[in-house]
Amino acid sequence: MDIANVSPAPPQAVTRRSHRLSAIWLIPLLAIVIAGWLIWDTISKEGPTIEVSFESAEGLQAGKSPLKFKDIEFGTVKSLRLSPDNTHVIVTISTNAQAASLLTEGAVFWVVKPRFFAGNFSGLDTLLSGSYVGILPAANRGKKHTTFKGQADPPLVEANVPGRTFMLKSKRIGSLSVGSPIFFRDLAVGEVLGWDIADMAESVMIHAFVRAPYDTYVLEQTRFWDASGISLGLGPQGLDVKMESLRALILGGIAFGTSPSPHQGRAGADQAVAASEKHVFPLFADKQAADSASYTRTIAAVSYFSGSLRGVTRGSEVTMQGFKIGEVTDVRIMYDHAKKAIVAPVHFEVQPERIVGVGDRVYDTDEKAVEALLERGLRASLQSTSLITGQQSVALTFTADAPSASLQRQGSDFVIPSTESEGFGELASSATELVDKVKTIPFDVIGQNVSGILKSVNDATKGPELKNALASLQVTMASAQDMVKQLDKNVGPASKRLPEISADLQKTLTNANKLIVSLDDGYGNDTKLNRDMNRLMVEFTGAARALRSLADMLQRNPEALIKGRATGGRE
Repeated sequence: MDIANVSPAPPQAVTRRSHRLSAIWLIPLLAIVIAGWLIWDTISKEGPTIEVSFESAEGLQAGKSPLKFKDIEFGTVKSLRLSPDNTHVIVTISTNAQAASLLTEGAVFWVVKPRFFAGNFSGLDTLLSGSYVGILPAANRGKKHTTFKGQADPPLVEANVPGRTFMLKSKRIGSLSVGSPIFFRDLAVGEVLGWDIADMAESVMIHAFVRAPYDTYVLEQTRFWDASGISLGLGPQGLDVKMESLRALILGGIAFGTSPSPHQGRAGADQAVAASEKHVFPLFADKQAADSASYTRTIAAVSYFSGSLRGVTRGSEVTMQGFKIGEVTDVRIMYDHAKKAIVAPVHFEVQPERIVGVGDRVYDTDEKAVEALLERGLRASLQSTSLITGQQSVALTFTADAPSASLQRQGSDFVIPSTESEGFGELASSATELVDKVKTIPFDVIGQNVSGILKSVNDATKGPELKNALASLQVTMASAQDMVKQLDKNVGPASKRLPEISADLQKTLTNANKLIVSLDDGYGNDTKLNRDMNRLMVEFTGAARALRSLADMLQRNPEALIKGRATGGRE
């Protein structure tokens, strides 16, 4: 056997069990750890999923529209779906962990979009970014909730704004709206948050929020009044126009103030008590009504008037010496069975605190006060306050010669005797009587008679007799004028001594020429013609007298034509 051709045996692999972990397993382990951390991080950052119902989901998009508070995102709209009854939209929102503290009872949700609300424009930034869901946490955190009901409009006041809410009781809302401003000394210090409709059958309870520190000025004696629109009044200074602000004109508004009581001193004002939260105040129609409310005492009275009650309505003033002391509460027409006639009682209230002496309780009771005033001649009358509108007021006056009147009561009202109307009412009655008398004058008959007289005079002036007489008179005047010119030329000394005669003749001729020209132009006014004719005859008579005087002088002194009149002689 050839040893060189024998090949060596191949090596044998030896396997041995290793007790070390391979590094390749680090990769899946690391992937599992990272995935677990990501899962834990995602779960830890997620908050509860909530559902909010809205009337409409206008502008919202699933997966895009965020949930924001103070411009910080706390979630995203996950889905939109209709409610089972198809009346509203249910918006499902996925929130993050930070939103958990906001999702409590009392939280407010709304859709933020461009709108004009409460006198302000809001949500203009959504024109580019799109609408989103806004949230306002509750002021007092309660139980956690995952189901909420959204509102159509954004809240007016944020939860952390200091201040207090007061309740205003009114018969009607008027022009007030949500967001109407509340004024104090012409400063906007609050807003109207809304109103309750539970007692809508009788009154409305308005929620008025006043911000701090102005809420400390709301006392138990404070009066609130409607400051909406424009107030027009006609006073001693002319037309008085009042408007709280342009915002109040558009949205309506409320103002408040504290008027001291008529008999309250400085010490009483210092002891005023601040109003508590949710304190109920009456809402007055205007500032005048609010000021009148500071007078707490009233005396009810009634008067019967025989004249017209046009212009006397509920709320009309009751005055004394021109000052308001009360107002009319009711005006009606009724049948009086005792008198068997239609009567018109006017019921009114007087605030005795406006009258010094009566309001200070000089008399023990109201009966004694009214009886004393009736003994002094207290009477009620109607006075017109405006000739344009016809408005009237009840005026309480003292009549010196008034017949005695005893104290009478009709139910709870004191009966105040009435007298005839004064002022504009009496003037209007006199004017009516004058107009009635003027209407009885037969102006048509007088006009016809005057027209007949003028026609007769006109026909007479156009007749041939008057024209011939005027023509002859014109010829006579011309001859007289020529004679005067000849005398003036040839008789120098005599003409110089007769200036008055020449002036009279010249004036006569001028008037005659004017009259003739007027007649030639067809002017036939009978009255002017008569006056001109009378003046013409008077002047013609003067001229004839002057000529007669000249002739007598020449007859007595013919040498005057050559020598002139002797010195000191008379014509």
